[in-house]
Order: sequence, then C-alpha cells, then structure tokens
Amino acid sequence: MPANPKYLTQSKWQRFAKITAAILGGYLVSISFHLALASWFNKANIIITMAFSGFIVWVALMVIAFLAKNGWKIWLIYLGLSLFFSGLLYLGQSYNPITK
Repeated sequence: MPANPKYLTQSKWQRFAKITAAILGGYLVSISFHLALASWFNKANIIITMAFSGFIVWVALMVIAFLAKNGWKIWLIYLGLSLFFSGLLYLGQSYNPITK
C-alpha cells in the first residue's frame, strides 16, 4: 500500500535537505559527541563503545531528521550541536592534554 501523498514532502529542496541532514548531519553530530566524550573520559573505553553506540545515535538522528517539518532547521540544529560538541572537544583537549 503506497503512502498517502499529502504526508510526503512536496519540495525537492526540503527532501534534499532532510536526506543530507539525516546522513551527513547525523554522522557529524554522532562523531563529534563521541569525540567530545573521549576528550573528557577514558579514550579507549569511549572509542570502543563508539563502535556500537555511534551507530545507534546516528540512526536515531536520521529518524529525527525525517520526522521534522523543515529540513533546513534540522541542518541548523545539527550544525549547532556539532559546533557545541567540537567546543567541548577543544576544552577537553586543552584541560586534559595527552601525556606520553
């Protein structure tokens, strides 16, 4: 049974924004989140855990991107989250430098 057309996104730009936000934006948020965690906690444990939890977070962010009404707002939110987590990564690396 096909989907009801009134629930589908009509604009090609909105569809493009949702697809790219789901794939690329979700990946950026997932990776930056786990790297920020790794800069504050035990790196080996976080990186090993990221193999599984990173995929789960990425899929959840994909679903959220497709549920949103506006793809460009999701891009803005995902880029903002990525910048926030990158800032935490920078702070974590400056407060907890790698010692050899």
